[in-house]
Amino acid sequence: MKKIISTLALALITILAQAQILTPVKWKVKINDNNGSPEKEIVFTATLDKGWHLYDMDLPEGGPVSTSFNFETLNGAELVGKATASTQPTTVFDEQFQMDLRWFAGAVSFTQKIKVNDLSKFKVDGYVEFMACNDETCLPPDNHNFTFDKSAITLDASAASTEIHEATAQEPTTNNELTEEAGQQTVEKTQPAPSTPAPTATSTLTDRQDLWAPVIDDLKAFGDTTISATDTSWLFIFFAGFLGGLIALLTPCVWPMIPMTVSFFLKRTKDRKKAIRDAMTYGVSIIVIYLVMGLLITGIFGASALNDLSTNAIFNIIFFLLLVIFAVSFFGAFELVLPASWTNKLDSKADATTGIISIFFMSFTLVLVSFSCTGPIIGTLLVQAATMGTAVGPAIGMFGFALALSIPFSLFAIFPNMLQSMPKSGGWLNSVKVVLGFLELALALKFLSVADLAYGWRLLDREVFIVLWIAIFALLGFYLLGKIKFSHDSDLPYVSVPRLFMAIISFAFSIYMIPGLWGAPLKAISAFAPPLYTQDFNLYDSEVHAAFDDYEAGMEYAKKHNKPVIIDFSGYGCVNCRKMEASVWTDPKVKQILENDYVLITLMVDDKTKLPAPMEIEENGRVRKLRTIGDKWSYLQRSKFGANAQPFYVLLDNDGKPLAPSYAFNEDVAEYVRFLQKGLDQYKNK
Repeated sequence: MKKIISTLALALITILAQAQILTPVKWKVKINDNNGSPEKEIVFTATLDKGWHLYDMDLPEGGPVSTSFNFETLNGAELVGKATASTQPTTVFDEQFQMDLRWFAGAVSFTQKIKVNDLSKFKVDGYVEFMACNDETCLPPDNHNFTFDKSAITLDASAASTEIHEATAQEPTTNNELTEEAGQQTVEKTQPAPSTPAPTATSTLTDRQDLWAPVIDDLKAFGDTTISATDTSWLFIFFAGFLGGLIALLTPCVWPMIPMTVSFFLKRTKDRKKAIRDAMTYGVSIIVIYLVMGLLITGIFGASALNDLSTNAIFNIIFFLLLVIFAVSFFGAFELVLPASWTNKLDSKADATTGIISIFFMSFTLVLVSFSCTGPIIGTLLVQAATMGTAVGPAIGMFGFALALSIPFSLFAIFPNMLQSMPKSGGWLNSVKVVLGFLELALALKFLSVADLAYGWRLLDREVFIVLWIAIFALLGFYLLGKIKFSHDSDLPYVSVPRLFMAIISFAFSIYMIPGLWGAPLKAISAFAPPLYTQDFNLYDSEVHAAFDDYEAGMEYAKKHNKPVIIDFSGYGCVNCRKMEASVWTDPKVKQILENDYVLITLMVDDKTKLPAPMEIEENGRVRKLRTIGDKWSYLQRSKFGANAQPFYVLLDNDGKPLAPSYAFNEDVAEYVRFLQKGLDQYKNK
């Protein structure tokens, strides 16, 4: 048993140690001989990990890096047309780039036709350039090399027969495919491919080898968690669902059911333990029902499909309309109810059965009866869960929602005296629905904003969005003070203290947003509001600009002026990098530290500027060519710091040694200031 535990622990440590380098794309390249015809096909097949996508070919200028097929050597042959994809790409409008982007998920094949003119001279040598992203990060552009020679093809049927026969005599189980699996490349052909001499790792890369020396162990010694960070988005989804469940408890469809249901369990039997057990079963049944609903949604649509829908312009319009309908329903214009026949059938089932089955049908009845109040909350939760990119997001969100919803039924059964202290049902329950209606209306504008940007309507620029939110939350404040009354509201003879405080918060939030009309960042709503570049009038300019875009030049300057260094691994196609620059670097404290206390070096890992000459390096037993400045900085990030996702920030002394753990995407300004200050303190104590 101890050996098994030790083995599992070792495997876990190995996985965590390798987690920092992401390789979500596997390439397989082969050449189709076409029975000796002069026209051949080179087929490039990419297989992507779940949640990742690969950009299409020929994207517009100024966007992320397109997939391209580059032929450095093409002897004895010529290209016929351009490469074509096996499937249609997904097209999504990107707010950051202000353009339609096309990508592939799952698997895709590209075919490039060539015509062989001279078999004796035939040789093809080149590389695929590509860029992969998921919903949280983008990896720097990468290359996959390929090579074929005359041993892979024939020009006529008789030659094909002869060559295949000869190859079979020498190598019974070979083919003409070039594959890459888990970062290791093998060549399988009718004859072995010519070997390439292995170059030294950095002999042609730099004269300052000390600055490129790996510091991964040093970062881990600081307790670095960034380079092996795990996905915690499921925690956010769970707590969002739990909060939604607590809110649902306060609606008129659920709250009155709590004392009625608990009293029923306590009165149906004289055995208090059995009553508690029945109430616990009731609560567990609620959790199971909602959890199954979440799993079914993920199973039917798939997590990637849900996320694709959440970023699609048309479906964002649908989400907008749904949330508006939910809001209007909460305002009292109509009620969203499921067919009465459904609840009647479940009621009859509950009456006709006994034991656990009966309790299960009772809980199912509650789920259906309360739909008019819980439906809008669940719908909003599922939309948000779909945008998080977590495979079981809807199920996790539903679990959190159901857990919060079920707790009172079990809790009050265990402590029945608490029922006496429960607030009585009344007009305040409808007020909860109306408040939720205002919040649904505000959230709906976020989805309309995505569609507006996609179609270029410019109806919902940032200042228009902010004006609408100011109006919505101001009206919410007036409603809480009793100045606005809806059809189902009771008379409000006086304003209670809780309503007064909520009104103050609502008015304060409205006033907070007013400077945004002149371009203030409004970091509290940056995740919802349209991007700042849609603002027509902007009085604010607090951008931070890097002093250097070259690693060694920046380090030399830092050495000369005796200052620490912050390296910002970024990318032109990195949306989260722009978010950090807009929401964190604009903070006065952060701006002051970056500009005065550090030498800021920004290295763009997708910079396509060609190097004076390609550099060859050996990485993980694989020979690679660095052809662009972006390739060089991407290799620096991988080899020195053991990471390849952006944004990635690391603090160094002017000898290239780390001063603190690295920092990834986190818009907490206070945390970022602590990160910077820790590096300064460490540098001063050296």
